[in-house]
Amino acid sequence: MEKNTDLLINVNPKSMFSESIKNIRTNLQFSAVDKKLKVILSTSPEAGDGKSFISANLAVAYAQEGKKVLIVDCDLRRGRQHTIFGLENPTDGGYSNLILNYKEEIKLSRYIIPTKVKNLDLIPSGPIPPNPVELLSSRSNGELLDTLKKHYDIVMLDCAPVLGISDTSILLKYSDANLLVVSSGKTQFELLERCKKVFETANSRITGVVINKANVKKNGYYSYYTNDYYSSITN
Repeated sequence: MEKNTDLLINVNPKSMFSESIKNIRTNLQFSAVDKKLKVILSTSPEAGDGKSFISANLAVAYAQEGKKVLIVDCDLRRGRQHTIFGLENPTDGGYSNLILNYKEEIKLSRYIIPTKVKNLDLIPSGPIPPNPVELLSSRSNGELLDTLKKHYDIVMLDCAPVLGISDTSILLKYSDANLLVVSSGKTQFELLERCKKVFETANSRITGVVINKANVKKNGYYSYYTNDYYSSITN
């Protein structure tokens, strides 16, 4: 099995990147001071902004804190969490099949895959369904997410890009905090405004914006990372 090169927080937990991820975790906790933070939704304006990368590393950060964490790959069109964690995306399992077959007496263990990271489980996206919107908006999905919240301290929803399709806006009603991952030097302000309107239409809000792929000056300790990823959160 290939090494999990996307999980940078595991490679060097004291790096600048890892500290940035931990700062996101801390700021999310401050943003939820008046309510219990259980479900964190992550999305981006477009594909390629790194929302799955950020979601995976943030989930690891919570697991390293001792919390029981589940990451659900809600991108039923182009999910890649299974690739990040070096696992198979089962054709007879995954999130799409779990929604379709969900009943109260279902054995969730058949669909939930433990990762090599302590305290962290994964539900991969599963096979691409012909009707992602119908699945995500179904009553079964709502009941499923309510059940998962009872079994985990943190449920991370790695969702599809928010612009162009309605998959993510459907899931906003289940989240306690929403992260928008943008690409430094790529994401235009106009796209941020469009994202904000999508959230407002769904009666929700962007909790924080994570700036990904910003160049970091290579010097000393931080030269370890060849990709020069940097992430931050602003409220």
